[in-house]
Amino acid sequence: MDFGVVLQTNPPASRAVHLAKLAEQFGFSHVWTFDSHLLWEEPYVIHSQILAETRRVTVGPFVTNPATRDWTVTASTFATLNEMYGNRTVCGIGRGDSAVRVTNGKPVTMRELRESIHVIRELANSRAVEYKGSTLRFPWSTGSELEVWVAAYGPMALKLTGEVGDGFILQLADVDIAAWMIKTVRDAAEAVGRDPMSIKFCVAAPFYIGEDRAHMLDQSRWFGGMVGNHVADIVAKYGEHGSVPDALTEYIRGRQGYDYNTHGKADNDHVDFVPDEIVERFCVLGTAEEHIEKLKQLAELGVDQFAGYLQHDNKEETMRVYGETVIPAMTEHLTAKA
Repeated sequence: MDFGVVLQTNPPASRAVHLAKLAEQFGFSHVWTFDSHLLWEEPYVIHSQILAETRRVTVGPFVTNPATRDWTVTASTFATLNEMYGNRTVCGIGRGDSAVRVTNGKPVTMRELRESIHVIRELANSRAVEYKGSTLRFPWSTGSELEVWVAAYGPMALKLTGEVGDGFILQLADVDIAAWMIKTVRDAAEAVGRDPMSIKFCVAAPFYIGEDRAHMLDQSRWFGGMVGNHVADIVAKYGEHGSVPDALTEYIRGRQGYDYNTHGKADNDHVDFVPDEIVERFCVLGTAEEHIEKLKQLAELGVDQFAGYLQHDNKEETMRVYGETVIPAMTEHLTAKA
């Protein structure tokens, strides 16, 4: 199992670069960042500096979207970073949330998402692609390699992920929900003749090493609010008791709007509707032993990477304990099972 960290690009940018360097030192393989250009600093500029000051980590957005960023520019960015630093990038992409909603925009359609994945992947892999009636290729790009991992929650997005995604990003660590979503993605892949085991599965959630349960819950409650935005869309389309597990939909009944100005922040002041039970289920909290136990359960489902959100007040210590205890324990566990 690989391990990643998810950072917000709040100023100063040097702080994100510092945390990325620490992540590499502690054995994390991936450094991801939010991508909402109005709410936080421009991620790709910071990605370049992270890549310049590290040697091994793979870097990418968590996640970008096809609405606020031109597809060919996105592809060019990745191909350029790969030329500069070697093939150490990955593209996480979704239909669009904070980056589009803060400007009163809307997520793209499934067709647009599918098309954007194809265009970005072909161009960023130094290949030609048909786009708006023209055959395009970066004449300066050779040997660039980029995987596109799709963030999804609803049935149609999960189906699309299985059909075209190199990886699946699930932004919550509930074991039961993860099992349902992973199966849905694999079934979709198999239905179109893809090897379902070729898709990489990444579970992402706040992770906090500590013993003060109440404090950890309060520091992580924002995540239930963020996930609730996507769940609200799913409920609006499929109903409360449709094809999505009730465990994912029931808690948003008390939701009353959302302010993107505090999106992804531990001091989010309008997520009181998220109960402790949901925070516990969606996040990975507690002692190193508690983290290891939940990660073992996720690994049993076929999760290839756990990416921990670092939007809390215990960043360095959480990474240190992972580097010294959790990651070695998981490596030993998975090696013994192999």
